[in-house]
Amino acid sequence: MSPAPEPDELLTVGEMSRRTGVAVSALRYYEELGLIASERTFGNQRRYPRHMLRRVSLISVAKRLGIPLTDVQEAFSSVPLDRTPSHEDWQRSSRAWKRQLEERRRSIERLEHELTGCIGCGCLSMKACALLNPGDALAATGAGPRRLEDLPGD
Repeated sequence: MSPAPEPDELLTVGEMSRRTGVAVSALRYYEELGLIASERTFGNQRRYPRHMLRRVSLISVAKRLGIPLTDVQEAFSSVPLDRTPSHEDWQRSSRAWKRQLEERRRSIERLEHELTGCIGCGCLSMKACALLNPGDALAATGAGPRRLEDLPGD
């Protein structure tokens, strides 16, 4: 049986990639964004503190769920990079992230409700559709179809 790893043990970029399943290029990108941090050897090679494994794993889960990296940055803003985060550090971060996720869930539920109403109404009138053309705001931009990304208020 191998001994337990030391908490201060440093991992190479290759080891970090193998342990997390995240590409080396992505690890470099996350570091650029300030989501993770590494130390440099005298030969200028990256070495990651073992506690970065948790951060990278959480980033991977967030990406799978479609959470933007800017939201992850915000959630991690109170979690220190320069030392192993404490239980309290992670709890503080998780409470803030939970509030963000709850708002995202509410937004998705609102969209689902509006889409259900829109699809179910069958009006086919852009003037009457509160979801795609609230207050017939697109009428001022001319005739014909309009891009949804250009809706006022987006």
